[in-house]
Amino acid sequence: MAGLSADEALLVAARRLAATDPEVRAFARERFAGMWDEPGSTPTDADAAAAAIETAADGRPLIAGDATDDDEHGRGQREFWIMAAFAVAAAIAVRLPEAFGFSLTDSDDASFYARNFSLLVLPALAGWFVWLKRPPSWVTAVIGAVVAGSAAAINAYPFDDDSSTLVLAALHLPVLLWLVIGLARTGERWRQAGPRMDYVRFTGEWFVYGVLIALAGAVFSALTVGVFVALDVDTRWMTEWVMVAGSAGAVVVTAWLVEFWAGAVSKFASMLAYIFTPLFAAMLVLFLVAVPATGRSIEAEREALILFNVLLGIVVGLLLFCGAARKPSDRPGFFDGAAAVLAAAGLLTSALTLAAVVGRIAEFGWSPNRVAIAGINVIFGVNLAGSVWLYLELWRRRRPFGDIVRWQTAHFGIYAAWAAVVVVAFPPIFGFA
Repeated sequence: MAGLSADEALLVAARRLAATDPEVRAFARERFAGMWDEPGSTPTDADAAAAAIETAADGRPLIAGDATDDDEHGRGQREFWIMAAFAVAAAIAVRLPEAFGFSLTDSDDASFYARNFSLLVLPALAGWFVWLKRPPSWVTAVIGAVVAGSAAAINAYPFDDDSSTLVLAALHLPVLLWLVIGLARTGERWRQAGPRMDYVRFTGEWFVYGVLIALAGAVFSALTVGVFVALDVDTRWMTEWVMVAGSAGAVVVTAWLVEFWAGAVSKFASMLAYIFTPLFAAMLVLFLVAVPATGRSIEAEREALILFNVLLGIVVGLLLFCGAARKPSDRPGFFDGAAAVLAAAGLLTSALTLAAVVGRIAEFGWSPNRVAIAGINVIFGVNLAGSVWLYLELWRRRRPFGDIVRWQTAHFGIYAAWAAVVVVAFPPIFGFA
């Protein structure tokens, strides 16, 4: 027998140390992911060791044979029922306000649900991750403080129903909570670029799974309603419970599917990033060519500015998912070039959009919408500018791809801070207008 190579021996040693040291588990997951997928490598028993380390970081058996099939079956059942409890909690939370006189179908209560819908659903997902990942107590305290503080602020503020600051707060609160969920999932490893990028992968897979579940649920709901309507039976219970409460619970169930059952669908999320990156790059390049060709600039209307900021958000998201789908050891190729063009075109689009919103501020003065659009545009612009430079450095072989990952994921904290400012500070600054 040839025995183990030095790399294989290191992997096995880390696997054994991971049994008692959580820091070693984090190191193993960060450093050894994909080691045996390098070009020219051959499958060895170390593949099983790498898989063992990967599952160890998720709380599964650390050493082959440590747990019997019965133990694994029992653990899997317990994890399922605890997940189901959190999913039911989210479903009940969405319906609970009706016990206090609020109704999803009453337009007078639209303001309440706009403020609280994400607060009724997403904390259950954060709680499940806290149970599953067992982050340090200070992480749990931060999560609780953010959720409680944002809930207190958005419900205590005297918004009018047509308030712009209410709309902005309702739109930014889910972003803040989703980043907090990332903290629950990664714990203190949130400081590292690898776990943050892993959360990007999770988000993409969660979205794809969620869309598939929503489509299947829509078909099921339509058939069920059709059957009962044919019997002249009231189907409001279908809308109020299955569609609304079921959708809330599906947020947690989808996360469980991604964590424990992700397979071909996770590759589909990466494939979508590879398909749409060159398409969006080509579309933005054509747009930038059309601007001087037509002699027109970006319309300064609010709806157009919002649309362009949504577009920039998609550009930044595509760059993130390209990073999540790419192996750091790969040489620069076509998709890296497409990502570089996308980042450069996005940067120019950001500059044009920022110029338009600044012109609108100069003409009409400050407003919460204009400041919010300008602020996120600046953040996107800085992100894209750094991405363009780092992609150029990658092509010149002066920087590794890991620097791009670190740069892009480092902005998560900035996004969270900006979302918190819009939710908590904007309403009083602009007089709840």
